Amino acid sequence: MPPAPTITSVRPPRAVEGGRVTIHGSGFVVDNLLTIPVGEAPARVAFASSRRVVIAISSELEAGQGSIRIPGAPDGTAFISIGTPWATGLHQVDSPVFDAQGNLFVTYSGSRGHEAPVSIFRVTRNGTREPFASGIVNATSMAIGPDGQLYVSSRFEGAVYRVDDAGAHEKVASDLGVACGIAFDQDGWMYVGDRSGTIFRVRDGRATAFATIPPSVAAFHLAMSSEQELFVTAPTLNPYDCIYRIDRQGLVSTMPSLLGRPQGLAFAPDGRLHVVDALAGASGVHRFSAPGATPELVVSGGTLVGVAFGPQGEMAVVSNETVYRFDSSAH
Repeated sequence: MPPAPTITSVRPPRAVEGGRVTIHGSGFVVDNLLTIPVGEAPARVAFASSRRVVIAISSELEAGQGSIRIPGAPDGTAFISIGTPWATGLHQVDSPVFDAQGNLFVTYSGSRGHEAPVSIFRVTRNGTREPFASGIVNATSMAIGPDGQLYVSSRFEGAVYRVDDAGAHEKVASDLGVACGIAFDQDGWMYVGDRSGTIFRVRDGRATAFATIPPSVAAFHLAMSSEQELFVTAPTLNPYDCIYRIDRQGLVSTMPSLLGRPQGLAFAPDGRLHVVDALAGASGVHRFSAPGATPELVVSGGTLVGVAFGPQGEMAVVSNETVYRFDSSAH
């Protein structure tokens, strides 16, 4: 009698709607294997062999941790975490951002020049989405400044606004080209990416060119490391794009990533860089154990564009329309 099917690993361990998850093992019986149970619901099998089964993650699967059962294998031998839909009806083009209380800020960016009724929404920890700020045309990228206030760029105006706790906003920098990604260093300098090719450094409303990289066909995305190095992604039409690494003097180097279309990026509480590869139909969040290391796929999703980490280690991943949440225990 052949040995019972055995599951050895599930990759990646987290997924959201539209993602694909691979179950590795041995002895799988795959004749007429069309679905397998994930929790209490069936997941469609997209590929099957005796050592590997790929399943598609659909909206019918229950959010949270679910057990995966291969026919003939012992129950509960593997688990997967499926992200909880947290807010929908968005138009997100960069990563969302958490405040210190665990509220998440997301945007309705809109098409170029279109002023949406609400520019920024605030999503509370319990999932309530509430209008937060209006009147910022094409709200694009956000960051929490050293003053604890929210900063948001307008790619249409080439400006950055500071938004107070009540949602009132004031312009704090302008003439920044197609302003998108925002990050702050430990000394309070603000960095803003102009997708035309310039990274600006801004203080007290005065902007100077800090570094130059090739122009992008979409938003620049910025993240500052604990070592005060600036990491930038800038999607082009190339088959593969690199991740840029800029030191405190503005010297630019590239970090080979093997990602097709890297976009939103963020550092987790443990200091590891997470980058979204936004390839249509095969997007996901990749984690780098160290800059330059081979990235590991940690979340699979259909059309992801951004990622953020909250004050309690929770992870938010976002598509253009929906933000999903993983609690800290899930990653």
